[in-house]
Amino acid sequence: MSAPKTGIIKRHPTGSLPQLEDPRTTHIDAQSEQQTTYIPQAKPTPGVRRKPSPKTAVATAVLAILSGWATAVIATDLITGWWASDRLFCVAVGFLTLVSAGALISGLIALLLRRRTARLLVVVGSVIGLLIFASLFIAGAKLAPVVYAIPVLPLLTIALTLLPGTARWAHP
Repeated sequence: MSAPKTGIIKRHPTGSLPQLEDPRTTHIDAQSEQQTTYIPQAKPTPGVRRKPSPKTAVATAVLAILSGWATAVIATDLITGWWASDRLFCVAVGFLTLVSAGALISGLIALLLRRRTARLLVVVGSVIGLLIFASLFIAGAKLAPVVYAIPVLPLLTIALTLLPGTARWAHP
């Protein structure tokens, strides 16, 4: 008599489990069972890893300060000039300036403290600064010719932030 076939999986064995004569594993010989010996941790070879140079990090910090200052000055000028005609635009530029300044300041402090998130914050602050400058050109604001060269500062800040030397400095 065979049991009817069902789709239910049995959760227990149908017969008794076989008893092993020797409970040790068959892959390890009895003679090779020895105590594990201490393996020392690898030590870095002297001269292979150099201390990171702070030159690119300092240059990034200086350009981040200049970029943030220029962005704040241009945004302030834009807000005071357009407040009477388009307040929503001015509030948006003010908000972007606040976010850019917060990201640049916290990224600058984190970079000088050699934190991992520093580079990301500086790049985000610089990109938002570029958005502010783009809003100047989109709005059709009449500006002094020197203002058209100011977006070079955030671009240089981004370039210096992404250099390998700055990455080595931020990841000690």
